[in-house]
Amino acid sequence: MGDADEPRWLDAEEYAAWRSLLATVSLLESALDRQLQRDAGMPHAYYQILAMLSETPGRALRMSDLADITQSSQSRLSHAVSRLEAHGWVRRRPCPDDRRSTFAELTAAGHEVLVAAAPGHVECVRQNLFDQLTRDQVRALTEVCTAALGRLAAAPGAGPLRGALQRAQGVPDVSRDAALGR
Repeated sequence: MGDADEPRWLDAEEYAAWRSLLATVSLLESALDRQLQRDAGMPHAYYQILAMLSETPGRALRMSDLADITQSSQSRLSHAVSRLEAHGWVRRRPCPDDRRSTFAELTAAGHEVLVAAAPGHVECVRQNLFDQLTRDQVRALTEVCTAALGRLAAAPGAGPLRGALQRAQGVPDVSRDAALGR
């Protein structure tokens, strides 16, 4: 086996960064899920669906695009949307130009739930991530994530994630209104 066939192992610094990233993402996701379950009666995955719908024109997306954006399987997303429909927060409607597609649409009640849940959610994000960082570290985190997202969003199957890259590179307005999709 020649040098070209050898794996490019992570060095000690890269390995430490990798393990730190995995632990941070896992623990942050758990903290967000606990907070949303406690305060809004929904898992973080449902909040993400509502938030993604709130950020799109007409507050609606094709189910396939919503699955891509939320990194969810079609069946998992369909189950989640069924639960959100049962609460009256989302409705499905046929796609007018493609009978095979269905849109998920945020209802007024769903928007109200999202608006009510957003302050607790953003406080949890702030307490568990941003309150520990300096402005320089926030900028560095943005640069690191944007660089990684650039590679990941360009990969086959990334679909609507390319839009996430464009928003990240444009450093969107994250005012309260923007965060609530208004």
